[in-house]
Amino acid sequence: MGYENMTPIQAQAIPVVLQGRDVMGAAQTGTGKTAAFTLPLLQRMMKHDNTSTSPARHPVRALVLLPTRELADQEAEQVKLYAKYTNLRSTVVFGGMDMKPQTAELKKGVEVLVATPGRLLDHIEAKNCVLNQVEYVVLDEADRMLDIGFLPDLQRILSFLPKQRTTLLFSATFSPEIKRLAGSYLQDPVTIEVARSNATASTVEQHFYAVDDDDKRTVLKKILSERGLKQAFVFVNSKLGCARLARSLEREGLNTTALHGDKSQDERLKALEAFKSGAVDLLVCTDVAARGLDIKDVPAVFNFDIPFNAEDYVHRIGRTGRAGASGLAVSFVSARDARLMGDLEKLLGKKLELEALELEADKRPAGHFNDGQRAWKQPEAAEGREIRAARESRAPREGRSDSRFASGSRAPRAPADPLFDKPYEPSTSADVKPSWEAAPSTTARSLSPNIKSRKKVAALFKSTPAPVLAAKAPADAPTTANNASAEGG
Repeated sequence: MGYENMTPIQAQAIPVVLQGRDVMGAAQTGTGKTAAFTLPLLQRMMKHDNTSTSPARHPVRALVLLPTRELADQEAEQVKLYAKYTNLRSTVVFGGMDMKPQTAELKKGVEVLVATPGRLLDHIEAKNCVLNQVEYVVLDEADRMLDIGFLPDLQRILSFLPKQRTTLLFSATFSPEIKRLAGSYLQDPVTIEVARSNATASTVEQHFYAVDDDDKRTVLKKILSERGLKQAFVFVNSKLGCARLARSLEREGLNTTALHGDKSQDERLKALEAFKSGAVDLLVCTDVAARGLDIKDVPAVFNFDIPFNAEDYVHRIGRTGRAGASGLAVSFVSARDARLMGDLEKLLGKKLELEALELEADKRPAGHFNDGQRAWKQPEAAEGREIRAARESRAPREGRSDSRFASGSRAPRAPADPLFDKPYEPSTSADVKPSWEAAPSTTARSLSPNIKSRKKVAALFKSTPAPVLAAKAPADAPTTANNASAEGG
């Protein structure tokens, strides 16, 4: 694999895992946590190494659970490379793909199973895999695995495992709540922290620019051009915003693809592979790509949106500056990000300085925050005032003819209506009261207002006149019966 020296997390975790102890490991992202638990587990399972073709001789002995599909696929590839010269089998199962090929692999028998919780439960319910001989359980990115959304699935999976097992938790961030929750799954764990909790890599150069929302794309292209960056991650907070930003950058001539949860798994894997191979320059993505993805030599990460969860910032910028390499992390801070920036400063334990960036269009700064408070200030340049004054001076004055209409190509606007422009004048007659103040009409009615007159309907055949017609006859006229007899009935 080309490894020559152990990283700090590997140097401390490998001896402990070889002893069979439970481990809770916290280290900065990109420091080799995958090898820190995979290599000693493979070493301990070498006693089960055999060349038998019987699935019964290859039960699942190590279970690795991860929160995202891309991370599961990546770690499965690493496990295969580590176990290349052994007879230990491994496979991966995750959602968004057909279950039949995964079922066929599980039926053959595997020692190491890498999985996401949802798809693993599907295979357990379908009786495609049995976990009663599992000896080792690994929760990678444990802070997300133990989050409220994964906890019910995780508890169901752990109920299928033997009570006596070795449990390993690895992540870049651990909150006190997560530590207490993880303590219920581990027995006398060894805590390994090779760096300050929630710390960012020292090899990553971090910048925070105060940028208006409308200027973010312009600033992104400016920094890419000035620094000559070939590839970069661009993180946004929403799936819809991710798709829109990728389309707009593609229209502006940048080789871009999008990666978010609404894409099919096949599309997500193709987008990731295109970025790894260099066929795509910008990968616009949500936090689905923030954790664990190991893509070498990515020079920069852009936080187009400040993350809602401050801990995700540590994972986002960990996509660059991996394995001791240098990297660049640029974050765009808008007026509405004051609270999120406060959460980020609290997490990192230091004050973050906002920088102003001058835009070339009108030589104006993109924006800045007031030093005394988190209030947004958009400076008004002198050039902007001059432009507005010039526009006002060019505005057509009243009564001035425009030469554009002299040729008759366009008809001038109709003159203003003098009656419409005339100001309101109150009535001079003091005796006339407004309609809403006029007294109600006292005209006497012959019928009660609650009685409605019958509707007149045309008769299809000549017959005895309807009573309603008789009701309207004069008072001295004969009755209806007399009229009928007089007319011959």
